[in-house]
Amino acid sequence: MGTIIKPLASQLHRPSPTSKALVLACMLGLGLSACQPNTIEQTDTAVKNDNENVSVTQINQTATTGKPVVYQVFTRLYGNTNTTNKAWGTIAENGVGKFSDFTDVALRDIKSLGTTHVWYTGVPHHALVNDYTADGISNDDPDVVKGRAGSPYAVKDYYNVNPDLADNPANRLAEFEALIGRTHANGMRVIIDIVPNHVARNYHSISAPKGEPDFGANDDKTNTYSRHNNFYYVVGEDFQVPQASDGYLPLGGETHPLIDAKFAESPAKWTGNGSRLAKPDANDWYETVKINYGVKPDGSHDFPALPNDYANKTAAEHLAFWQAQAADDIPDSWRKFEHIAQYWLAKGVDGFRYDMAEMVPVEFWSYLNSHIKHTNPNAFILAEVYNPDLYRDYIHLGKMDYLYDKVDLYDTLKAIIQGKASTAAIATVQAKVSDIEQHMLHFLENHDEQRINTVDFAGNPFNALPAMVVSATLSRSPTLLYFGQDVGEQGAENAGFGQPTRTSIFDYVGVPAHQRWMNNGKFDGGQSTSDEKTLRAYYQTLLTLSHSASALTGEYIELDTLQRQLNTQGYDDEVFAFSRFNADQQLIIVSNFSQHQSKLFTLTLPHTLINQWHIIKNTPVKDLLNYTLLTQQLVLQSDSSATIDVQLAPLQSVVMALQR
Repeated sequence: MGTIIKPLASQLHRPSPTSKALVLACMLGLGLSACQPNTIEQTDTAVKNDNENVSVTQINQTATTGKPVVYQVFTRLYGNTNTTNKAWGTIAENGVGKFSDFTDVALRDIKSLGTTHVWYTGVPHHALVNDYTADGISNDDPDVVKGRAGSPYAVKDYYNVNPDLADNPANRLAEFEALIGRTHANGMRVIIDIVPNHVARNYHSISAPKGEPDFGANDDKTNTYSRHNNFYYVVGEDFQVPQASDGYLPLGGETHPLIDAKFAESPAKWTGNGSRLAKPDANDWYETVKINYGVKPDGSHDFPALPNDYANKTAAEHLAFWQAQAADDIPDSWRKFEHIAQYWLAKGVDGFRYDMAEMVPVEFWSYLNSHIKHTNPNAFILAEVYNPDLYRDYIHLGKMDYLYDKVDLYDTLKAIIQGKASTAAIATVQAKVSDIEQHMLHFLENHDEQRINTVDFAGNPFNALPAMVVSATLSRSPTLLYFGQDVGEQGAENAGFGQPTRTSIFDYVGVPAHQRWMNNGKFDGGQSTSDEKTLRAYYQTLLTLSHSASALTGEYIELDTLQRQLNTQGYDDEVFAFSRFNADQQLIIVSNFSQHQSKLFTLTLPHTLINQWHIIKNTPVKDLLNYTLLTQQLVLQSDSSATIDVQLAPLQSVVMALQR
């Protein structure tokens, strides 16, 4: 065998924090030949990181070139410095984060992770248990609110924002508009949620523009269904609060004037998850009511059908189709959500994440998204869809930019981390979406999923790093990072409603590992452990590379199947290899998922790939993840294939760039 890639001892498992300064220098194009300097705008801004005693050049760009990186932040939790974490604790006891916590320092810190878009989760005003009657806001009934702080997916007023997030609740909308401006000034775009399938049981907008009626205000409540009704009704029956299960008590049993196991709603409405019972089950989405999109109770559609050939048409052509329809044929709920989207676009929001999009007909998405793209062609549109059979309809007919790649890639990577699947499954699931791979957003954490750093997922955050490398580099699709993931947050708190392993989205709580990194607003890791700082540096390196390496917007060829066909010695079910390349940059990416065993093998690259690269001699390579200049070469073979000798420590990945 030839020269072997031998990582330094500090790179075997957990890369040195100083690697982030090196890779950021690379990404800024400071004369290092493997980099692509034309993808990033430089500034002269430098921020001192006192904890590591390293000056880290910050990236500041308005244009979002390269693969997008979405930083999902649960807005209520991000800036909270309170560490009490009492179950069912109030704001006074447990604290709450504010829009103002996203200072320029905080936003520069977010940007240093390669972030192009910030998804501010939980911004629209949703039902919660707090008294804002002095600001003209009605109180919400704890009998139909999950948690004390409330679910962000039970929206109460789409034309304003959560008063908890404002320093002055009466000025809450202006405070969010200021945050939009700060985010833009720091070179990132803003995404917020739209929850199309349901609204809070107590929906009432006090902020809607003049002439914009509430959901349900003009409904004919004598009929279960009518095309222009916003809700479905259980005619002749009043709503009943579900019978609690497993000892559940609202607010954990606290006395509250509105807790009486009653909520006035006559007639009862269908529940958000589709339950048609006047008294839904405790496991139903009883805090919400389902929106009617012109789907009759028997499932048939009461709106114009979108011709199948529109899968190949542009958003502009979709818009023209809907503009040609009779006004009365468009259900009222469609128009209401189109008005909501336009309202937020006008305030500077750059895109939306749609909750449970597959529960809403695809024709509505064609209608809504074509209107959005007409207003802002660069709007970022992300949808939560879990049924692979529907992916192409929601992308091509529904005009979604991106869908969650949860059922295939996320589930597969999680199983590999847990030793329940072979790495060969990665090539299989990626092949399933080869025609739409650029539309499938990748992630290992979000607000719905377990934190990596739990026994139910990876056991510790470093065990997931090979999977994160694969997730971030496998395709042209965006990468999503959930706040706290980059410092190994555990989500272990018993906050009240819900269960540990997921950071609570229902209650007021602190996020300990993130709080240590935040260091009372300095965002310098001043209270972080050495492992947390090391992990953060790795994520910063990887995600900046993901966003900036030009090859990652190019072609993909998996190398795994060939190694298995060749019975490559040392290449096994814990290793995965693939290539990403374009005319300017050629990458070979190899990951070792084993937590305990090093891997040593000779990787073969097929002649079909080498011919595309136009390699005419043995070529040196460089590892961009650890930023190691290697003596190793890609060696041409007589059959025009090529080989490279690889040695990987446990949990190590290499991103090898060919040197011209």
